Amino acid sequence: MKKTLFLLGVAALSLTTSCVSNLGDSYNVNPKLAASASAAGFISNAERTLVRTVNSSSVNLNPLRFYMQYWAATDYPTESRYDLITRNIPLNFWNALYRDCIQDLRAGKNAVATDISIPSDSKTNTLAVAELLEIYAWATLVETFGNVPYTQALDPTNLQPKYDDQATIYADLIARLDAVIGKFDTSKSVGTGVDDLIFPENSGSSTAKWLKFAYAMKLRMALVIADADPTKAKTMAEATAGKLPSSSADAVALAFDRTLPNTNPLYEDLVNSRRSDFVGASTFINPLKGLGSTAGGVPVTGAVDPRLDDYFNPALLPANASNPYVGGTVGRTNNKETLSQPGDKLRSATLPGVLISYAQVELMEAEAIERGFVLGGTAASHYNAGVTASIQEWGGSTADANAYLALPSIAYSTAQGDYKQKIGYQFWVALYNQPTESWTQWRRLDYPQLPLAASPLNGITVIPRRFTYPSSEPNLNPTNYAAAAAALGSTGDNVATKLFWDKF
Repeated sequence: MKKTLFLLGVAALSLTTSCVSNLGDSYNVNPKLAASASAAGFISNAERTLVRTVNSSSVNLNPLRFYMQYWAATDYPTESRYDLITRNIPLNFWNALYRDCIQDLRAGKNAVATDISIPSDSKTNTLAVAELLEIYAWATLVETFGNVPYTQALDPTNLQPKYDDQATIYADLIARLDAVIGKFDTSKSVGTGVDDLIFPENSGSSTAKWLKFAYAMKLRMALVIADADPTKAKTMAEATAGKLPSSSADAVALAFDRTLPNTNPLYEDLVNSRRSDFVGASTFINPLKGLGSTAGGVPVTGAVDPRLDDYFNPALLPANASNPYVGGTVGRTNNKETLSQPGDKLRSATLPGVLISYAQVELMEAEAIERGFVLGGTAASHYNAGVTASIQEWGGSTADANAYLALPSIAYSTAQGDYKQKIGYQFWVALYNQPTESWTQWRRLDYPQLPLAASPLNGITVIPRRFTYPSSEPNLNPTNYAAAAAALGSTGDNVATKLFWDKF
């Protein structure tokens, strides 16, 4: 990663305002702003921000590893008890996507036309890349909050933007995605070249990979709306047949640098901070050890999942030396020495940050086929391919995957439950290091049926189905905030409120 790109991106952050209802007028003026900047600088910085935001383990930004019960806290369990307010997590997540990602992408689009470093025949592909990333960011906002400012967002002349209806936004994003798919020209390069942080031009046919990303996003969005609009979802999903990522080489991932501040954010939280704030949760570690319960969709395998020793390290001081992988309780304080901490692979500064993995694509195809969508292959063949890809992504072998898939409680034909239970469990395991994505898949499929964290705060009785709006919104944008909260339904701006696509 070129440090010059990061520095350029930092300057870009102040070019225009955020979702301006949260920012004062001082953000509109930057006397040190460069007169012009490259499109690649804006786009690469947006890529970095987007990947870091959805994959972060910072309790100030992204507590979803707690919600999905992958990790438990050691000394400070407040966020694992669903406290979104103390650190203003919704505002931090909101600003990261509005101000620091979408804003940069729009600035990047504006810079493409006059950027002489981008060949004229690559400008359309460059714009398509920025648009695809913006769609991903918008979809994440809608899937996190519900109604959000959209048509009036990011307008420095309107400090109180209205919130748009979530289903309407999502439909528009799908239309935008179809349009961008039609704009990619795989005979031409992407103009950002080696400066692209996800598919740099020297990694091969980057335009073709971006197009596969677009189709993977289309399948993903089809499944998000599948319970709300199955007819539209079927049409969308079937249009992706034969056009999706076909191996781990097509994974949508950003390779981080070895040098701060461009390292993987997990490295910063697990290594550079010199703190030990996280241990594995027993809810997750026990099934990986083969000690699950078929209740709630967690199978008892009687065998160790080959990903266990990649996901976690043995406890430093296990109570039983023959059983060194031990999880803690989500919502409580936990002993960092007697319980298993996140594995060494997660501590690498250069661990890629993933937006869509190949394992995820295969599991999505398995689900789509079970829903009656025609994509080719069988649900079992895609399920097996997804599980195998996940195991191999973490260093396991084909033999490891075959042995795991032969277990009666894991094999697709004999595993207990319907497809939502079988595939939902494997999504949960495979998306261990994609916490935001895991949360969305879990809310869609409702498996596994995770228990509530210990000692939840503020009377919360369910694992959050959405983030509440930033605490600044009732003060800075009161009329539109009140309308948005009312539009969410009788429960309003509450973590228990289900979004339009979350039907069950």
